[in-house]
Amino acid sequence: MTQNTHPSRYTITAALPYTNGPIHIGHLAGVYVPADIYSRYLRLKGNDVAFVCGSDEHGVAISMKAKKEGVTPKEVIDKYHGIIKKSFADFGISFDNYSRTSAEVHHKTASDFFQKMYDQGDFIEEETEQLYDDEAKQFLADRFVIGTCPKCGNEEAYGDQCERCGSSLNATDLINPKSTITGTIPSLKKTKHWFLPLDRYEAFLKEWILEGHRSDWKPNVYGQCKSWIDDGLKPRAVTRDLDWGIPVPVKGGEGKVLYVWFDAPIGYISSTKEWAEREGKDWKPYWMDQSTKLVHFIGKDNIVFHCIVFPSMLKAHGDFILPENVPANEFLNLEGNKLSTSKNWAVWLHEYLEEFPDMQDVLRYALTANAPETKDNDFTWKDFQARNNNELVAIFGNFVNRVAVLTQKYYNGIVPTPGALSEVDKETLEALKGFPEILSNSLERYRFREGSQELMNLARLGNKYLADEEPWKLIKTDEERVKTIMYVALQIATGLAVLSEPFLPFTSAKLKGILRVAQNDQNSVISSTSTALGTGSADTDWDDIASENTLLPAGHQLNPSELLFRKIEDEEIQKQLDKLEATKKSNASTTLSTGVTENEIMPQKETIAYEDFAKMDMRVGTILEAEKMPKADKLLVLKIDTGLDTRTIVSGIAESFQPEEIIGKKVTVLVNLAPRKLRGVESEGMILMTENQEGKLVFMNPDEDGVNNGEGIS
Repeated sequence: MTQNTHPSRYTITAALPYTNGPIHIGHLAGVYVPADIYSRYLRLKGNDVAFVCGSDEHGVAISMKAKKEGVTPKEVIDKYHGIIKKSFADFGISFDNYSRTSAEVHHKTASDFFQKMYDQGDFIEEETEQLYDDEAKQFLADRFVIGTCPKCGNEEAYGDQCERCGSSLNATDLINPKSTITGTIPSLKKTKHWFLPLDRYEAFLKEWILEGHRSDWKPNVYGQCKSWIDDGLKPRAVTRDLDWGIPVPVKGGEGKVLYVWFDAPIGYISSTKEWAEREGKDWKPYWMDQSTKLVHFIGKDNIVFHCIVFPSMLKAHGDFILPENVPANEFLNLEGNKLSTSKNWAVWLHEYLEEFPDMQDVLRYALTANAPETKDNDFTWKDFQARNNNELVAIFGNFVNRVAVLTQKYYNGIVPTPGALSEVDKETLEALKGFPEILSNSLERYRFREGSQELMNLARLGNKYLADEEPWKLIKTDEERVKTIMYVALQIATGLAVLSEPFLPFTSAKLKGILRVAQNDQNSVISSTSTALGTGSADTDWDDIASENTLLPAGHQLNPSELLFRKIEDEEIQKQLDKLEATKKSNASTTLSTGVTENEIMPQKETIAYEDFAKMDMRVGTILEAEKMPKADKLLVLKIDTGLDTRTIVSGIAESFQPEEIIGKKVTVLVNLAPRKLRGVESEGMILMTENQEGKLVFMNPDEDGVNNGEGIS
């Protein structure tokens, strides 16, 4: 085995999942499989790796789930932490430590982090007006409030983030906010909080990201960072008025907790501490030694927190290293629609294993081969089947099976002694030697999709070699030549066993078992109690493949052969499609476009006085001009003659109407609504719309005959 004489130290983090539900394929594809591939690869290269993660158990998402289920937050996190941790283990995600932010070590680490920054004067303290639910008698932080995104017009944006455009928001930024607890319109109430003044770090971030060595970052990551910095950074609250989370550890912080996006990334540090203590290591070099490379694996919705907020925190604290790279992925859709937990539009990992037991690698491969690395991608069951049947079974599995079966048939499972190598043999072995570098080139640039296809090219090399040399024919006329062919083919199979480990850890372990090649202990997915495949004497690592012709020596005894993959039948795929279709029909039949079930009448809203209604000034108007808002899918900018004046109104109807088809249309306009800016355009009112029985938007327009602009509606 070749030893890496100059190992590097890496701290690899994967985004902490919220413990408010199980894990689905979107999580795997976006964050955890690429992080695992990278960590396994680094270990195979002999590097010192700390791959850490943990359950994010604070914040509003947990409180919301607890309220919905009528249990305590502690019951929610204990339930889902176990489910999530098991799913990761089942799919071979090789964390060195999977912690949880409710752990004592995390509470202390996060509190100490805040305290140090507080003592250094890194926060500003401000009394501001925050949204308050008078009925629930609590402030509305983050996901306790929903409204219209001021950036893209998405009417279902949360108080911390718009999931459509990815913008990071404050609850007070939302237009027409509404409490998700009671459904009421919140009021503004004063409260005191501590803020991280991000504007103090603009020069640092500009130098570090825009003028530094971040040109190797993904374009989507670099571009989002540049946009944030160019727009000017503003102070961001790091505390919240909540009863669930880490208490603010300074005077005046009573009844307040650390903002989840302040405490969660510190969870990477506390998870490393927990791991180091268990393993008898020193955690500090993994976070404080400038030679350590820190890499964050996240989804695109977390870019601002990992590239702007957390680095500013680390810089302010002063003791920690900064990330080397943040290879964020885009989103994965399912059969053409956005993954949705609330609509059950997902493939849940624990359910997948019930339908496809022992086929973790098939899903890992399908998700990697179609990874959303540069754009949102779509997972389809047909593609999943094709990746398995046409690639894993027909190419990878077919080659290995032929080699293993023929070796057992001809030589009782013993690697034959080769004769003189032909030019084809030499060229094939030389091509094999090139694959470690080819794969390294892809993986070190975080191009895991490309890497998965290069791995399949190695299996193609083996298949072509066997097909061209035809040992099953030559065995009748030239037994000595067949020994050489099988010897060469077994070297390729050994190369596949080692190089496939980051991508297909279960398959790699099974193939190593057949070949009796030693497992990599750190990367192993085989239980220590498993003896089914046995262990072997052959000891081969990543770099050996590039430097040696003999990976599996002559005379080496193989274990009995077995199939690595099985074909997936059409009926199995149809079952999954039927399941999704049933979900779609269930959602459609129980939910009207207004979000109200057919068997449920929307409850009457809070009673108002006539005087409140009388304040609304609704007039007849005519649309004079209409055009699409740039870079906003839902918004139209309208010029409307209200009879009083001609005014601009921004309306979220672009997905239902083309601009040219509504010019000249008479509409009902709420003319005395306070102006609000949408994407830099001041909207001076609102047009009234409704939905018909088919869920289509229609205008609440008056009879056009004899009704003039400016006439009131009563």
